[in-house]
Amino acid sequence: MHGQNLIDGRWFDGATPFTTVNPSDLDETVGTYSKVGEDEVREALAVARRAQRDWAGRTMQFRTDVLRKAGDLLIERSAEIGNLLSREEGKTLAEGIGETIRAGQCFHYAAGDVVRAQGEYYHSMRERMNVLVTREPVGVVAVITPWNFPIALPAWKVAGALAYGNSVVLKPSSYVPGCAIMLARVLEDAGLPAGVFNLVMGDGRATGNVMIDEADALTFTGGTATGRAVLTRAAQTMTKCQLELGGKNALVVLDDADLDLAVDIAANGAWIQTGQRCTGTERLIVTRGVHDAFVERMTAMAKQYRVGHALDADTQIGPVANPQQFSENLQFVRDAVAEGAQIAAGGDAISARTRGLYMAPTLLTGTQGHWRCNQEESFGPIAAVIQVEDLDEAIAVANACPYKLSSGIATTSLKNAERFRRESQAGMVMINAPTAGLEYHVPLGGRAPSGYGPRETGASTAEFFTESKTSYIHHGAD
Repeated sequence: MHGQNLIDGRWFDGATPFTTVNPSDLDETVGTYSKVGEDEVREALAVARRAQRDWAGRTMQFRTDVLRKAGDLLIERSAEIGNLLSREEGKTLAEGIGETIRAGQCFHYAAGDVVRAQGEYYHSMRERMNVLVTREPVGVVAVITPWNFPIALPAWKVAGALAYGNSVVLKPSSYVPGCAIMLARVLEDAGLPAGVFNLVMGDGRATGNVMIDEADALTFTGGTATGRAVLTRAAQTMTKCQLELGGKNALVVLDDADLDLAVDIAANGAWIQTGQRCTGTERLIVTRGVHDAFVERMTAMAKQYRVGHALDADTQIGPVANPQQFSENLQFVRDAVAEGAQIAAGGDAISARTRGLYMAPTLLTGTQGHWRCNQEESFGPIAAVIQVEDLDEAIAVANACPYKLSSGIATTSLKNAERFRRESQAGMVMINAPTAGLEYHVPLGGRAPSGYGPRETGASTAEFFTESKTSYIHHGAD
């Protein structure tokens, strides 16, 4: 694939070429691309600013039709886009196609947002006065996305921004730009006017700083350290920010849990999609009575997974997405062992039919909640078991981590489930379900430092992509 940048409907090559490589087969080049500099990013933002007023002024029917068509096209092209996604990021083909379909569903949902309730009416406390509360576009939205969800993440951010009359400049991860380019093509084919959506590829800090400085709002998904730097920079210009950041998500397994279900949801959360999900399970907090049986079953489960080339029909877990993450994952395991952790399963690189970044699903046991391996995000197929005495200790350990994104509990007691739901400090709580696995019609996000600003997706979308205006209207004498 040869992919280009897009500004004002014009496709062009940047000054700095780069390539992407298939993590399932390091001997295969997937795409050739090019990065732009700060001047081109400024141009993209200026173009978006000129185009935004016209887009916001289009009829609701026009805008909803464009977004609906984009969703239709994503679903129609899901096999093609999903194949590219799997080759560039490493998800299994089923996961790549499924993610593309989800991207289409996000656009369908956003198309509905265009024509949903447009404001609120209030009676005034004063005579002959009415009050209207309306929402207006925030303006130009800069979108910066990571590599782990190459089509779904750009889709739900871009769709939400466009639904409320904003224009967009998107900068995808340089590890996986192909799907962002496919999204741009879809939007063109759906009839989105030139300049309303622009795509730039560039180095993170230089490109990102311009986007922060000159956009009206920035939505960013990535690591917490980078998120802090973004927020610090945005404070200088008071650019509106939405940050979805790191997670170190805990699943509590109580003595009364359905053990088969507990193992299924723990394994899904920890290892599916190679553990490369912000909401994936990294801490398994297990009460003493069921600890040994749980570890035994999880160890057996880890060894049953088929790890291999993303496009092979029998593959259940694909490769790690890029060499840097692969190296960090292996070092994370070594560091955990140095702290005192024991490796019950995995922990190493493995071979497949092609030369790729394959890592075995990893289960660490004998760990303590305060250890680094249970405090810092690994972002790989790695989970650590922490043994506790009871629900009280389980809640305390689950909350004794700076990250507050997702959490879960496996229990057959409604009382215990409800108590955990109330007392967990995470932004999302799952009862007898994996900590990962989210739906597009409800809010996504966690407390700082796992997130900052309004939540993403669902009914919360309007909070970030619009500004509220309260109007007092005196209607004169009767």
